[in-house]
Amino acid sequence: MLEQSLADIPRGKIATIVTHLEMTSRAPARPDFAGHGSIHVRRAEQPDVTWYRDLYTRVGEDWLWFSRLQMPHAALEAIIRHPDVEVYALIRGGTDTGLLELDFRVPGACELAFFGLTPTGIGTGAGRLLMNTAIAQAWARPIQRFHVHTCTLDHPNALAFYRRSGFTPVRQQFELVDDPRLAGLLPETAAPHVPIFR
Repeated sequence: MLEQSLADIPRGKIATIVTHLEMTSRAPARPDFAGHGSIHVRRAEQPDVTWYRDLYTRVGEDWLWFSRLQMPHAALEAIIRHPDVEVYALIRGGTDTGLLELDFRVPGACELAFFGLTPTGIGTGAGRLLMNTAIAQAWARPIQRFHVHTCTLDHPNALAFYRRSGFTPVRQQFELVDDPRLAGLLPETAAPHVPIFR
């Protein structure tokens, strides 16, 4: 049992609380973006790693997404081109502005592996369209569980958004990792709301 206490975070590290959420039956779609003429979701068949990393970085840089940036090219390609992994882009005004990745590699389950919008898409209602797509595509397969995790480094509204979308929190964890900005995976200007301690 953990005692109540404060502990220093080692320099060069960042700490976050990870919340795991799930839905065990399909949630109803929520009203989404009204201007469907200029926005749509497209599946990326056999996605190119360079394209994927660019969109991943544009979506996740402000939230210190780095896991896919440190993976070797071949390892990342093997994941995103796996027949049980689906990658989608939300396209707004002809530009890729959202990323959705569904991972069905565990039988009976789907992980919402990555979900997010670039800064220009946040607050437009586009996230609801992307989430409605995620829920529909996940439950189109014979699954019993659709799950996702978010953390305190993500957008401050992420947890509430997932809950409104039909996910229920089931577990929390503490995570301590190397600061990806100091490792050169992201520029030091990324996520200015998270201080760097050298």
